Amino acid sequence: MLQLSKLAPMKPPASLEESYELCRQITAVHSKTFYLGTQLMPEAKRKAIWAIYVWCRHTDELVDGPMAESTTFETLDRWEEHLESLFAGSAIDDVDVALVDTLSKFPINIQPFRDMIAGQRMDLYRSRYDTFEELELYCYRVAGTVGLMSMAVMGVDSYASGAAWEREKQSYTPTKEAIALGIANQLTNILRDVGEDARRGRIYLPKDELA
Repeated sequence: MLQLSKLAPMKPPASLEESYELCRQITAVHSKTFYLGTQLMPEAKRKAIWAIYVWCRHTDELVDGPMAESTTFETLDRWEEHLESLFAGSAIDDVDVALVDTLSKFPINIQPFRDMIAGQRMDLYRSRYDTFEELELYCYRVAGTVGLMSMAVMGVDSYASGAAWEREKQSYTPTKEAIALGIANQLTNILRDVGEDARRGRIYLPKDELA
């Protein structure tokens, strides 16, 4: 994973083939079922999905991984700066090479990546949610965004006009369904991890639902 305190590479990044292989290995180890699903995709698309998955996993680990206690708003600011460099075509870490290549091949919008980082920021400044609407926004940012990232790889432009999150709440489209699937997965994770999250000082279940 990128060492955020040192944005200059210590060695040349991996080759493109090595980078995609590293992304494949990370996906296969940490999300076995998801990885099996990618085997049904054409080669170019499954490799792109692996690269996106690894970025999302690294982003999540900033606030939910072994080093989460050391993550600050400044850490996430630096991570977002790193994101901007990826979209500008600059690879620093080994896995960056695959993502930069993916971004050059598919019309992927940067906004869902920014939104996901905004979701990680929410985990830094709040540990309770008053309403389901607040929780839904959090779930969109940390999980619904994955659907938007993937849709461009699948050939659907989720950002044809306006902000997908606001626009797609009003109509049933493939984009809305992609967001809904991500939110549903995150809600399932929240219900599964209620005890673990509570021990870490986070209670995601909305107060108005518990009253």
